[in-house]
Amino acid sequence: MDQEKPNGESTETEGPSAQLGETDSKENVMRIKKFHFAMLLFFIVFITAGITTFALAFGDDDKKVVQVIREREEFSKLYEAYDTLKNNYYTDLNEQQLIDGAISGMVESLDDPYSDYMSLEDAKSFHESISASFEGIGAEIQEKDGHIAIVTPLKGSPAEKAGLLPEDLILTVDGESIQGMSTTEAVALIRGEKGTKVKLTIQRGDAEPTEVTITRDTIPIETVYGEMLEDGVGKVQITNFSEHTFEELEEVLKDLQSQEMKGLVLDLRQNPGGLLDQAIKITSLFVPEGELLFKVEDRKGNVQEYPSVGGNEGDFPLVVVIDKGSASASEILAGAVSESAGVPLVGQNTFGKGTVQRAENFQDGSNLKLTTEKWLTPNGNWVHQKGIKPDYEVSMPDYASLPFIDPETELKLSTASEQVKAAQTMLKVLGYDPGREDGYFDEKTSEAVKQFQKEKELEETGTLEGSSTMELMTAVRNKMLEDDPQLKKAIEVVKEKINKK
Repeated sequence: MDQEKPNGESTETEGPSAQLGETDSKENVMRIKKFHFAMLLFFIVFITAGITTFALAFGDDDKKVVQVIREREEFSKLYEAYDTLKNNYYTDLNEQQLIDGAISGMVESLDDPYSDYMSLEDAKSFHESISASFEGIGAEIQEKDGHIAIVTPLKGSPAEKAGLLPEDLILTVDGESIQGMSTTEAVALIRGEKGTKVKLTIQRGDAEPTEVTITRDTIPIETVYGEMLEDGVGKVQITNFSEHTFEELEEVLKDLQSQEMKGLVLDLRQNPGGLLDQAIKITSLFVPEGELLFKVEDRKGNVQEYPSVGGNEGDFPLVVVIDKGSASASEILAGAVSESAGVPLVGQNTFGKGTVQRAENFQDGSNLKLTTEKWLTPNGNWVHQKGIKPDYEVSMPDYASLPFIDPETELKLSTASEQVKAAQTMLKVLGYDPGREDGYFDEKTSEAVKQFQKEKELEETGTLEGSSTMELMTAVRNKMLEDDPQLKKAIEVVKEKINKK
């Protein structure tokens, strides 16, 4: 059996040694034949090596040399394409770019948004996403039907402050179309140094595309936020499953329990997932030891089960809040607590990512991230492209999905646009009367803007731009957090559980 060595050479595993002959003459004949055979084999190897060396040194036709050393015929067309480009393209080509492009093409042909080839630079960017911090706008993105879509903006990030929402499509970055790009290619354009600006064209639903200018910042990967609410109800938000999320969660839970927490609302909204090992440890806190968390099924149908490892932090009622931005590891947690621990889910249907990715590093530092298995809930449900349905379905207010208003665009008297329409709706939501909501900026709208500016101690210009626009969007976001019907329902459900306990 041939075994491949690290340097690509092949060695053969030897079998049992030949037995000696019964007579001396027979043994001599065998030895002579063995000697002749060995010399013949040596001669053939020597001549073959000589021909190959001569061809490499003096041959004009590279294709013939490639044909001599080619071992896998399924790549013959690939070799020919490489040689044709290298020998005949009208300018000199970068060999590494050709190779990277070939690998990228193979991965893209899978039509899987979660598999990706990353060059050395792209791989560095990938590893940054699970480190202590990085610089950019702070949004999880994915390729979807040839477009780059927002999965979720990170908590407190420039993307969240700018009003970006799950399912927003990014059409251009600084005027360059990113349609057809991979996520790593798009990330390379969107990320940048703290303090620099990036202009995105955003498509939200059927609304007209809107330009959004965002100032990049340092994005800390702080993933767990806790607070005590009313009547002994604690709330914990997990924004991402990163390197230290489990440790962060343990500290937050201990703090809440020291405040005599009676029940917990776990908020997984707009959590795009993250590291599987963190999801396993965290989910095990809320699922009895030995009960299933999820299953993983490979291409051959082999199923591996992952039971809870235990470690419950306390005996308290739990309710989990989910939405369409809850993906991957968030869905593992939601599915596990629902099916293995009977925990109620509140909110909206989750994103629906039911596959597992693994990263393979090449010697040069580049990286191949590929989908290797699909994961199933404890009951064997595959949530891919379907998501997990909550027990209590609660939508957010309509104004939560209003289009973004670009602070660099001046909205003033006699202007008409979708952004004016969004501003008028925001003013009305906040209790001001713009007079109309059809997108035409008239005197009544200007007066409503002045009232808002006066209350916020801004210059009373009656026009919207810059700080006035940012303050308006911030006020609407704060009202959304105050109203938050999903959280209110979760608190109601957990209080019922506390009272029954």
